[in-house]
Amino acid sequence: MTFSESTSLPIARLPEKSISETDQDYMQLALALAQQAAQAGEVPVGAIIVKDGMVIGQGSNAPISMHDPSAHAEIRAIRDAAQHLENYRLVDCTLYVTLEPCAMCTGAIQHARIARLVYGANDLKTGACGSVINLMNEPKLNHHTEITGGILAHECGSVLSDFFKQRRLDKIKLNET
Repeated sequence: MTFSESTSLPIARLPEKSISETDQDYMQLALALAQQAAQAGEVPVGAIIVKDGMVIGQGSNAPISMHDPSAHAEIRAIRDAAQHLENYRLVDCTLYVTLEPCAMCTGAIQHARIARLVYGANDLKTGACGSVINLMNEPKLNHHTEITGGILAHECGSVLSDFFKQRRLDKIKLNET
């Protein structure tokens, strides 16, 4: 049974494992969503939100298809989880995302009061969790999110680099015709 009509991942509780193994398992789910985004021609980023061992929200990048610059994977997952909980505060939740969040997404994470963020690849262009700037570690903020980066970083980065490599090849082929 799914938790909303817009989702394809069923609510499921993973078996008890170490934090690292659990993080990797949930990141694999986010990677599957990133692959779906790539197949739809979107930048391949996927995100899920977990509370008490259950997936309660998910999202993949869709700014192009939705004509919405805010339709990042994290924002869509936050919206999905908030609908599921019927509360915009996602207290005691963990967000798993394949790419380090940007400034917009870190703002949404903070406003939603997400307890923990786990991301895969660093974003050296727009990462707002330490790669470019660190908006999550601002001492003046009233909410602080625990951050774990680098979970399945190679796999998450490969999905992105393969996508952009293919996009460049397609552009070259288009220019040759």
